[in-house]
Amino acid sequence: MRFELKAVNPQGRVETLELQGLDEAGAVQQAQGRGYAVLAVRPRGVLATPGWPWTRARFPLALFSQELRVLLEAGLPLLEALATLAERERRAEFRALLERVCTVVREGNSLSTALAQHPSAFPPLYVATVQASERTGDLGPALGRYVAYAGQLEAVRKRLVNASIYPLLLFGTGGLVSLFLLLYVVPRFSLVYEDIGVHLPLFSRLLLAWGEFVRGHGALVLGALVATLAACGHALQRAAVRAWLEARLWRLPSVGEHLKLYQLARFYRTIGMLLRAGTPLVPALRTGAGLLHPALRPRLAAASQAIGEGRLVSESMDRNGLTTTVALRLLAVGERSGNMGEMMDRIATFHDEEIARWIDWFTRLFEPVLMMAIGLLIGTIVVFMYMPIFELAGSLQ
Repeated sequence: MRFELKAVNPQGRVETLELQGLDEAGAVQQAQGRGYAVLAVRPRGVLATPGWPWTRARFPLALFSQELRVLLEAGLPLLEALATLAERERRAEFRALLERVCTVVREGNSLSTALAQHPSAFPPLYVATVQASERTGDLGPALGRYVAYAGQLEAVRKRLVNASIYPLLLFGTGGLVSLFLLLYVVPRFSLVYEDIGVHLPLFSRLLLAWGEFVRGHGALVLGALVATLAACGHALQRAAVRAWLEARLWRLPSVGEHLKLYQLARFYRTIGMLLRAGTPLVPALRTGAGLLHPALRPRLAAASQAIGEGRLVSESMDRNGLTTTVALRLLAVGERSGNMGEMMDRIATFHDEEIARWIDWFTRLFEPVLMMAIGLLIGTIVVFMYMPIFELAGSLQ
């Protein structure tokens, strides 16, 4: 992504620079590395709006981890491996990012310290994994665990996306057909029926009145439709609106329960990976807190405090509503065996399979219900459009 910076050069003159960077912080660091004092920075291009996440390039963290692991296992020193990855990177902003990481490591800092300076590319969970591996000296295996962890989360995400594609297509197609009928067909039918002196049902009269309004104020209706869609798109970009929608979903029977189950499965998988990487339990819980829904974070804070005071993990998590029946049993097994990381991973696997079965059941039920609702809506519009013809045919008998 390109950024335009206004900065003071080493000679004291104000200049305008154009730099490639993963984010604004990266562009500022590049300029500061050249001796500039940055005054202002803004993204280049009309679509480069910070509030739109699809305009930002996303650093390929899983691929980077896999390639770094291969190079380390091949015997390359860490600094040389990072420099190799920076040299072969094609995107200028990613190459600049890796070069800055190399610079920090070359100055004698740890890799986790260098990665923590770029949170937009390396999330806290990744930094914590690398930091724990630096204490145990197994960076390569730790990267492998993170790649496997990312792959498992991606598999769950793809399952959710694939399950939602067909219902969204049905909803979109039904909406477009309904709009076509209401904005194009109904106005023309109302023109045909203007002089028919037949008594019509209320809904037919309302539909024909809508058609007359569209014929007389087509530009206004189209503008209102575009403005409504734009307002909805803008509202969905706001964190408060998304939080309100999520809160409504969490209150739905069965849906809210499985949303919580999905959150817990992802949380347990994360904690399991951190524990197997060598992170102590309480710091691992604090790191994984960001993956939970805001409604569950106070519960996790209370559970973490109880664990820190010496209480059992299974008891503390269960008292704060962060377990299921299966999770509670497996946590107790992990406490007795001392292999809590593996047990948490098994909890996540069990619940992922449960979520997959529920998604399959829900889509099998929801798709025909949605088709029936769309068919009923379109059929109702068509029947009310043809009602004057039925009434006229009845009056001629």
